Amino acid sequence: MKITIISGSHRKNSQSLKVAKQVQKILEQGICDETWLFSLENNPLPLWDQGVWDGDEKWPPLLTPIREQLASSDGFVVIAPEWHGQVPAGLKNFFLLFGKNELGHKPAQIITISSADGGTYPVAELRMSSYKNNRICYIPDHMIIRNVEKVLNDDASLNNTDADAYFRERLEWSLNILKQYAIGLKLVRDSGVTATEKFNNGM
Repeated sequence: MKITIISGSHRKNSQSLKVAKQVQKILEQGICDETWLFSLENNPLPLWDQGVWDGDEKWPPLLTPIREQLASSDGFVVIAPEWHGQVPAGLKNFFLLFGKNELGHKPAQIITISSADGGTYPVAELRMSSYKNNRICYIPDHMIIRNVEKVLNDDASLNNTDADAYFRERLEWSLNILKQYAIGLKLVRDSGVTATEKFNNGM
């Protein structure tokens, strides 16, 4: 089983990437066989344009290696900071560039982060508008990591001990749930009922 972690912040050395690396460590401690961490640090993906659909030659060299990684994944962890109450633009752009062939009918867990007491709006935004055409399946459980600078640091002296212990335990619990959804939804894809070109877009 392969789980891909998507770190949705554009910033260098972001808290999202810090959390992504901790998620990767937990996953690799027996939850899955393989992980891939894809970070949107420094905006590696240009903004979507019509050439993605029209066969513009600039896109395949950039997108094909990422498409292959996503298509070979059984599930996803999507990590999003809250910027002005929103998901970062680069993460929304990600969902424009990759579709049902890479993400369709695969489970994903949402993890949002906030430096203070926020983090709710990105959960709502992702659940409302990021799944429609690509058919990614967000599992019911999600996590909001508040006061993120004080938890999940490699340097234990920087952590709020109680909060850090809670988030690490809850991450392991929720990622094990993601694993079981990945097992279950593979059966759905293997059944053949999702394989259609007739209804390419959600309603």
